[in-house]
Amino acid sequence: MRLLRPLRLLLPFVAIGVALVVFLTLGFLAFAPNTGQPRVTSGCDAGIGPIGTVGRGGSAGATIDTLTDEQRQNAATIIGVGKELQAPPRAWLVALATAMQESTLRNIDYGDRDSLGLFQQRPSQGWGSPAQVTDPNYSARIFYDRLLQVPDWEDQPVTVAAQTVQRSAFPSAYAKWEGLAADLVEQLGDVTDPTGCGSGSAELPAGVARTAIEFALGEVGKPYVWGATGPNTYDCSGLMLRAFERAGIKLPRVSRDQYRAGGHLPVRQAQAGDLMFYAYDRTDPTTIHHVFLYLGNDQMVEAPYSGQNVRVQPVNWDYKELVPLATRPGTPSNTA
Repeated sequence: MRLLRPLRLLLPFVAIGVALVVFLTLGFLAFAPNTGQPRVTSGCDAGIGPIGTVGRGGSAGATIDTLTDEQRQNAATIIGVGKELQAPPRAWLVALATAMQESTLRNIDYGDRDSLGLFQQRPSQGWGSPAQVTDPNYSARIFYDRLLQVPDWEDQPVTVAAQTVQRSAFPSAYAKWEGLAADLVEQLGDVTDPTGCGSGSAELPAGVARTAIEFALGEVGKPYVWGATGPNTYDCSGLMLRAFERAGIKLPRVSRDQYRAGGHLPVRQAQAGDLMFYAYDRTDPTTIHHVFLYLGNDQMVEAPYSGQNVRVQPVNWDYKELVPLATRPGTPSNTA
């Protein structure tokens, strides 16, 4: 027994190590490309919403009207560099959302470790000299250079594309500036459809998908309990109920009814913010037993089942129970 005592003393450290490995693995799955599954691509970012919506702003409260002259000038510089490089307007949008998160569009001479400038680029990580990264023209140009080298960046949600370039410690934080970035591209860049969404009636109101996703991601790690609707525990439909409630959309309580709570589209055309479902018979919606929220980039967030916590997982597009139609909550019913 004395021989086992040192092993018992090591058990807490082993448990901490295992928990750390699980946490890092989930983080990798949430934001690394999933090369083993087909990509679902779309030119429209449902997290931003359709054009023609005044005052989209950002979920953190800023709008184009509240920006200072300095911030607007820096935004104009970022757009101007994008035009010079012949980068598409969506690249300008990614750059603006990134700069707003990193520096609030101010060319600051301080930051975490050696981070500097509009994009908080680090000279020690090969972004350039301190003088270069604090030059708005240079910092915007090198951001675009790296963004445009990311495979399929234009088909990724804005926050995923930004994170791939920046490698931020807070990868989902860019999402809250997408609406403001879209307004800047539209007004300062003179682009009539910066999101690529058009004005179709099947699109969500501005910010709904983004708000629902932010809420659901904020609940990651909380336990699954059947019948629970938060705030400390959830079942699958309970998590969706609260996520869209935060976004101003009232969903029915159970997954089978949530399937009918909006317009349908083929699951392979799902966009970030759409609901997807599992059914015992995938052709019969009355057998639906699970719902989850699509994040884009082949990722989902769900409250899975008893014994598991709310988590981010890759979507298994070939799973035999995946219902062939997704639901866009709050949009008109259709027969897709």
